[in-house]
Amino acid sequence: LEVLDNLPHDLVYSPDQVSPWMEVWIEKVNGRFSQVCEVYKPLQDPLVSRCSEIVGMNEENPSLREKLSFAAKGLVSKVFPKPRRAWLPTGCLKLLDTLHQTLPSMSLIASDFSYLPDVSIPGDRAPLVSSKKDGKTLDHPNYLDAQGDADIFFPTDFLLLEQIDHHCSGFSKDQMKRGAFKPVKSRRTIILDSAAFMEEFGMPLKTRTKDGYNPLLDDFRNTKFYLSVPTHNKK
Repeated sequence: LEVLDNLPHDLVYSPDQVSPWMEVWIEKVNGRFSQVCEVYKPLQDPLVSRCSEIVGMNEENPSLREKLSFAAKGLVSKVFPKPRRAWLPTGCLKLLDTLHQTLPSMSLIASDFSYLPDVSIPGDRAPLVSSKKDGKTLDHPNYLDAQGDADIFFPTDFLLLEQIDHHCSGFSKDQMKRGAFKPVKSRRTIILDSAAFMEEFGMPLKTRTKDGYNPLLDDFRNTKFYLSVPTHNKK
């Protein structure tokens, strides 16, 4: 419960709609810890590269439609270049790697925030960065401000979580391209809104108040549950 939002993420950057993604590194300015800046380098971290492949950011064999879309983006990017930023859940990938290696037949239940309100930091799956001062919460517009006691947490892309889970269990997109009639997965998975999960597995009738309010169903509408269990399809 609420583990995924605190796991490390890696930031990647592209100067326009078609240029290759690059890793974002943080370096000190003039050797001082109080000032840092971003530095962009080609993808070289194996974990970042692997996570970007799962997300589908670097398709090796694009379809004709994807090629036409890429060509159109190339024309647009020359006139209206638009920088892209994306936060990759590399910590989640590493966690699921470890879980599948240690407990390949595990049953997994995870719950977390599917989206976060008022996020001002740019990028796909960007975090909410906040700190408290004099009892008041201050949201930061820049993650570089997160020094000292700032709280950083990320929204969970549950469809991506599902992809990572299947990938770590041994199933990959390549299996779907080999002409197999029905790709074999070793996991059965489902994503539920928290209210739907509680209606199915909780006791909502016992938590309903006299005025009709039900905290089990009405609170935390920006959270979801992810359930993953092994199937009989084993190698």
